Amino acid sequence: MEDTELYQQLKQIWQMLNEPIFRIKDAEVSAASVLVSILLMVVAVYGSKLVSKIVVKQLSRRRVDSGVRDSIAKFVRYVLVVMGGIFALDNMGISISSLAAVGAVLMVGIGFGLQNVTQNFIAGIILLIERPIKVGDIIRVGDTSGKVIDIRVRSSIIQTRDDITIIVPNSKFIAEEVTNESLASGKIRQHITVGVAYGSDVALVKKILIAAALEHPEVVKEPKPNALLKDFGESSLDFDLRFWCQNIWRIESITSDIRSIIVERFKENKILIPYPQRDLHIVESSPQDSTSRAPTQNPELDH
Repeated sequence: MEDTELYQQLKQIWQMLNEPIFRIKDAEVSAASVLVSILLMVVAVYGSKLVSKIVVKQLSRRRVDSGVRDSIAKFVRYVLVVMGGIFALDNMGISISSLAAVGAVLMVGIGFGLQNVTQNFIAGIILLIERPIKVGDIIRVGDTSGKVIDIRVRSSIIQTRDDITIIVPNSKFIAEEVTNESLASGKIRQHITVGVAYGSDVALVKKILIAAALEHPEVVKEPKPNALLKDFGESSLDFDLRFWCQNIWRIESITSDIRSIIVERFKENKILIPYPQRDLHIVESSPQDSTSRAPTQNPELDH
């Protein structure tokens, strides 16, 4: 008897949940269908995260490039979420064809008020397909420079060398000029310009500069660093030290270390880094010169 009463109560609750709450065209939406649709969306979201992690692990084992791996994982995740949304709508009796009219209205709203969101969304898809940048790249776009932490549909996360996180809209990567320092290879060539006093031994200066670069453990040995006499400055011989570095993220610290080494080696070899010099020529004028330069009077104006 108790089981029968419990069954009857559950049946009544289920019938109440299945009563239509509102209608969208020919579809009657009930509380039960809404709850089931919400459950489907929750399963789709969390399931897509799990599947994307599995995809990343499988591609990592096959040594697939990190950019390709992340792009595939994100696409799989988005597709599963969209499919979950379609099933959720279908469960409520709302077909894709019935959403056409609503979609047309949304397109008009997007055209007027959501242009930036749409532009960033499309730009995010382009970034995932073309992969001009990927997670881990060192880039510079506009006044922002740093490492790409994450590429999302609407925006990308950039971490600067000062450990500041900046959210950059994806449209900036499409519309503006972007410098990707780690796209072509994993190393970058750096320049250090230094001037020495006239009369210094040019061959010795070149030797010291190259040795200073090779002394740093993070400077690439091949290709070998090179030092060039770049120009004859106003008060110095200007040299350009060129070297390759593997750790692009620490390039500023590496160049600072090498400059410190150069200063020490110049001191040891008594090579001077001159101060800027200016020659001033002062010409004194005599009273006779000032008198002779006085304007002459026109006699015709006196009459």
